[in-house]
Parts: sequence; C-alpha cells; structure tokens
Amino acid sequence: MAEKSSSEPTEEATARKLRNARDDGQVARSVELPAAAVTIGAILVMYFIGSAWMARMAQLFAQGFKFDRKTLDNPELLAPAFASQIGESFLLIVPILGVTAVLAVLASGATGGYLFSLKSVLPNFGKLSPLQGFSRMFGSKAFVELGKAILKFSLVATVLWTLVSRQLDQLMELGQMGLEPALAHAGIMIGESALWLSLSLLVIALIDAPYQRFAFMKRMRMTKQEVKDEMKDMEGQPEVKAKIRQRQREMANNRMLQKVKDADVVITNPEHFAVALSYDPTGDGAPLLLAKGSDFLAQRIREEAEKNGVEIFAAPPLARALYFTTKLDHPIPEALYLAVAQVIAYVFSLADIRPGVERMGKPNPKIPPSMQFDANGKLIS
Repeated sequence: MAEKSSSEPTEEATARKLRNARDDGQVARSVELPAAAVTIGAILVMYFIGSAWMARMAQLFAQGFKFDRKTLDNPELLAPAFASQIGESFLLIVPILGVTAVLAVLASGATGGYLFSLKSVLPNFGKLSPLQGFSRMFGSKAFVELGKAILKFSLVATVLWTLVSRQLDQLMELGQMGLEPALAHAGIMIGESALWLSLSLLVIALIDAPYQRFAFMKRMRMTKQEVKDEMKDMEGQPEVKAKIRQRQREMANNRMLQKVKDADVVITNPEHFAVALSYDPTGDGAPLLLAKGSDFLAQRIREEAEKNGVEIFAAPPLARALYFTTKLDHPIPEALYLAVAQVIAYVFSLADIRPGVERMGKPNPKIPPSMQFDANGKLIS
C-alpha cells in the first residue's frame, strides 16, 4: 500500500514541468468560454443595430429582384449590379465580424494564455491507438463532456421554451405586417431571444473555465519521486548551482548586516575593508567579530553603522588583520588583543564624556608583524 501511494501523483506541478508542458502546447483550455464570448458579442451587435441592420438587409434583398429596362437589355450590367449588392451586404456584417474576431482572440487566452507551439499541430500517431481511443470515449473526460452537453441542451431548451411562450403573440402578428417592418421587428425579437440564449451558454462557460484549469493542474501533478528527480536534475546544472550559491550569499550577508546595529565599533580601511566588533566589558571573553566585508559590502557595513549610531574607527592595518584572520561570530586573535583594546577603550570613552574629565586621545594601534596584511591578504614581509 505504501509503494502504491508513493507512486501516485499527489504533488503540485513544479514551474519547470508547467513550462515544459507549455512548450509542448499543453495548457488549460476552455472551448466554452470563446464560444460564449463570440456568440454574446455577435448578438449584442445585432441587438443594438438589429432594426436598422435588418431593414437595410431587407432593402438589399428586395433590390436583388428588381431590374430596370437598361439592365435587362444589357446583360453585361448584371455582374456589376450583383457585385455592388454583395459588397454592401458584406459591409453590413463587418461590425459583427470585427467584434467576434476580437472577442475570440481575447477569450482564447483567458484560461491558459496565448501560445503557439508547433508540437501541438504535428501529427501524433499515438492517438491512432484503439486502446487510447476507447479510453477517451469512455473515460472521465468523456463523461464530463457528456454532462456539459446535457446541461447546455437543458439550459438552451428551457430558455428557448420560455422565450417562445412569451413572444408567441408577437410572432403571430408578424404575418399581418409589411415585409420591411416585419423584418425589422423580427430582427429585434431574434436579437433579444439570441441574447438570452447566449447568456445560458455563459453560465456553462463560467463553470467550464475553472474546471478546465483544475483538471489541467490535476493532470500535471507529479509523484514525490518525480519531484525529487527534477530537483536533482536542476541542482546539477551549473547556472542553477551558481544562482543558489548567490542567493545563499545574499541571505548570509543580510543576516550579517542586521548584526551591525549590535556592534560597539566598526573598524575600517577606510574604503576597502570594514569589520564590526562587539565587546561585553562585564564578561571575560574576547571581542567578537559580528560582520566583515570588502568593497561594496564594506560600504554597506559602514552605512548600517552610521544609521544605527555605531562608532566608525579608521585603522587600515588593524581592519585588514581582523578581516583576514577572524571568522564571523568568532573572538579576535590573541595577537590583536592590545590593538583592539585601545580602539574599544577610546570608543567607550567617547560615550562617557563628562565635565571635568579629560577626553582620551585617539589611539594609533600597533599591529604585530605576523598580523600585517596587504589588500590581497598576503603577509607583509
């Protein structure tokens, strides 16, 4: 049972799998949403211009059966006359075509975004398999599509029956009207009825779009082993490793910079190096190095020190010695005790200035020869 459960796709799809699926042309798609959007758009255009549109169509239709003597006597004029009528008829449907084209494009990308993939249009001979054909015919997806079809039919039939029952008297009156007013009135009735019918399709679309998204994400689920294998594969890529190390360094530097506010002094080069020290005069331990950095990171340490009121002391040899010999959160080397003690005593004296007390002079700490480094970390002979 444990082996079976571990092989089941229970994990959410990773970004890499979703990206690969998109490259293969697999995205969440709802055919109901574009169909409903196109239908509603076309019907709205017809509803607002229905009467004038139908009246003009009726005029063009009637003109198609009217010919003057000149046209009858010259058959070569028939072709231009028919071409003119076809052109005017086409111009009448241009607004509908324009609106439906825009809505088709917008609605198609509403669920899975816009995608063009050659892999999705290439022939897939695996679909010719009889077993896969039966699984598609009798699988869960087929039952879902059947349920949608039944729901669509039920909704459309109910709305249609309601509309016909309500407009039955008006339909009967159309036979007593002239051709053009009857067509104009019929256009209004058809537009209103079609609008209500299309709204029933919108209900299906609003149900189908979230379901398609849910079904797609369910198909993309991965087993625990697939997630582990993908992580191993990604971590093996040099650029991913470099990105991980860079992110780890950034996080470590951010944590280190947060400790600067707890320092008692920041000793600088003054431009290339900076180290932050903390000392507890009530304890018996040596000063601790809370933060250190060179160049840009050194500048960040100085900025944090200035922002938090930490004293900055310029001592290039001492700053280099501490930088190259002391690890983070470790006590300073014994060879640097005297030099650091002079600096800390001076910093503490600045905070304890009282009237009548002579201010301590700024020290010039001496560094043992074994602790004198250049900017590259090499001992100065």
